Amino acid sequence: MKPLLLFFLAFLGCAQVAFSQSYQLTGAVRDEVGESIPFASVFLLQALDSTMVKGASADENGIFLISDIEPGLYIVRCSYIGKSSNGLPLDIQSDIKIGALIIPQQSEQLDEVVVVSSRPKIERKVDRLIFNVENTVLSQSTSWDILKQTPGVILMQDELQIRNQPAVVYINDRKVQLSPSEVRSLLENYQGQNIKSVEVINNPPAKYDAEGGAVLNIITSKNISLGYKGNVTTNYTQGIFPKYNFGTSHFYKTKKLNLNATYSYVPRKDFKDVQNRTNFINDTGIFSRWDTNFDKTNRFKAHNGGLTVDYTINDKNEINFTSNIQLSPEREYDNFQNTIITNGIGTVDSTFTTASLLDETKNNISGDLTYKYSFKEGGALRFNGHYTTFDLNRTQSASSNYFLPTGDFIRNYSFFTDADQDIEIITAQIDYNKLLGTVSLETGVKTSLINSESQLQFFTENNGRIFVPELSDNYLYDENVYAAYVSASKDWEKWSIKAGLRAEHTQSSGNSLALARVNNLEYFELFPSIYLLHNINENHSFAFDYSRKLERPRYEDLNPFRTFINENIYYEGNPNLVPNFSNNFNLNYTLKQEYFFDFYYRDNGNYISTLSFQDNQNQVLRDVTQNVLESTSYGFDFNYGKSITNNWYLYSYISIFHEDETFLALESDAFSATNEINGYYVDITNYLTLSKDGTFKGELGLAYLSGFLAGSYTMSETTNLTLGLQKSFWNKRAQISLSLNDILGKANPWHSSKYLNQDNAYIAVEETQNLRLSFTYNVGNFRLEDNQRQIEKAERDRIGSE
Repeated sequence: MKPLLLFFLAFLGCAQVAFSQSYQLTGAVRDEVGESIPFASVFLLQALDSTMVKGASADENGIFLISDIEPGLYIVRCSYIGKSSNGLPLDIQSDIKIGALIIPQQSEQLDEVVVVSSRPKIERKVDRLIFNVENTVLSQSTSWDILKQTPGVILMQDELQIRNQPAVVYINDRKVQLSPSEVRSLLENYQGQNIKSVEVINNPPAKYDAEGGAVLNIITSKNISLGYKGNVTTNYTQGIFPKYNFGTSHFYKTKKLNLNATYSYVPRKDFKDVQNRTNFINDTGIFSRWDTNFDKTNRFKAHNGGLTVDYTINDKNEINFTSNIQLSPEREYDNFQNTIITNGIGTVDSTFTTASLLDETKNNISGDLTYKYSFKEGGALRFNGHYTTFDLNRTQSASSNYFLPTGDFIRNYSFFTDADQDIEIITAQIDYNKLLGTVSLETGVKTSLINSESQLQFFTENNGRIFVPELSDNYLYDENVYAAYVSASKDWEKWSIKAGLRAEHTQSSGNSLALARVNNLEYFELFPSIYLLHNINENHSFAFDYSRKLERPRYEDLNPFRTFINENIYYEGNPNLVPNFSNNFNLNYTLKQEYFFDFYYRDNGNYISTLSFQDNQNQVLRDVTQNVLESTSYGFDFNYGKSITNNWYLYSYISIFHEDETFLALESDAFSATNEINGYYVDITNYLTLSKDGTFKGELGLAYLSGFLAGSYTMSETTNLTLGLQKSFWNKRAQISLSLNDILGKANPWHSSKYLNQDNAYIAVEETQNLRLSFTYNVGNFRLEDNQRQIEKAERDRIGSE
């Protein structure tokens, strides 16, 4: 790989000294009576195919300047608020100063006004499904809400899943190094107006890491207008407890600089009611039943910040810096649990209560630096470096009091824990793409270095604070991944093909100091992928794809610590986890670019799953992360979107699926057990334009899930009915929206685990039933954002295709 890198660097050095003459174009934008039109958008197009070359914005006097233009034939055109000038042909061989481009401004008397509702559009590519949401009613939602509405996505307990696997979130092809709850926090405070599209990549190609399942790649909009604009937003949510947050976004663009800064402050108080029933079983049947009511009240204050800086050095050199910061200095979990223990005939044996208080501080800071060099003859070279630092400190104080049925006190058990975790992630990547004739080539190398240090100290407190070494540990984990990939694609009139191969070499070491155990792993694996697309005609197309993927154990799952709710319920890590490999097959059919049919099969292999086991002898319930013995998934997905009328757009998603997992039943004499389900999911969403001028819009959605798998648990059915209204006013400078979620109160399922000698179930009722009121006010040069002309939308699409 070193000679290839030297070649890239030498090529870059030679290309930078290359010289080509360039010119500039100046002029003015006026209406038909000679009045200047400030802030109009000006576009320089190729004369041959009207492809956009450059864009600029007129200043407050209507004067514009486009520089660094190579010699050639062009067309210049300008537009403002729905009206455009005629195209002016130019042969640019020197600096040119033209007169005025004229935009007609006369109004026309219309007999009737018909407003066509803007709507999300779905587009099939050879290796992905693209959900276009820019300038649609959905773009007024948060980014989190947009991802929940993306075709094929199901929300499962704060986690976005596609086909029963967690989705990996990327933003502009950069992986978001956050936990599921942190991803939600980030996206809930990121305005949907900043999103151009969401790419659903069920089988990610060789360019993406081999680890992980399907990818949700968020493509952000690129502002082509010069100047400043921004917004402030706030929302109020009423569930069990009231909540609010405040956020602001700011955009500033010059000819070379594109700056975006965001900040949000999120103080919250959440409530969750967990009800659990565990039937402990012996040879004669149920001998003890534990009914538990667990109230969780969480309070936290979080600060989320983001900064994106794009700087164009010249036509060939660009640099980008992106950073995200999540600071949670105050997080408090106040939990109270009440348990009633009855015998086999239903007589109360005893009761106990547990009060638990957790204090937590959590910080996550990440940064990306990317340099791109574009070759004159086409293609580009990118260098990217990434750094993430994560630290968590958590203390827990818990006390359980046991009572006789008469209420007489029996005993108390109290404990205290102090846990710390520090994680560093460093990645370095080089990517090169080039068009070789009609074949598009991508190749690159990547290095990922991960270091995790965890410490847990456990103390009992009944006779003073006493350290318990057997329940305490220091755990050190290091992981190094070295990868290289190559991918090629080619398009014909009716066929498209893309194939790639990724190679990854992994070295990892987990060291438990308390157990004096070191687990070392080293392996080299190949990950092929192939995609075929056949367009029979404009109405029919078929696609097939295959990829091999990898799932590595998460460092927190390898950690052998026990995290206690009380002395009888805890989560336990597993340092013996091993990587898992899966094979994924998809067959797709598209009808008229409106009907999307997907058939899939996935051999999940020794999938890593969190399983729950009850120890009947000691009356303990524990969660353990384990490699299952085997797992498969297959099913059929259907997506359909259609404008029923000019102001009613209907979107539907239907999934019929089978899921199964066979695992080692640790508390059942180590027999194997199979958990499986056949189910279906239906999502129907209506997007409505409720006013003639398009400023009042609504959304009505219904999602139904017949059941699902969650490790050793089977989930019951869920139904979620939602309603949203959004009104724009002050010439779309401000928006107010109202949403009602989980109107029927049926969005939280029961989880049941019943097989062999296991019989327990729980339901976690979160504040899904709520009302949210949001307000957004736009500031700065907002007129440019509202200038949604057909030409501007087309050129923005071209700009964002990089």
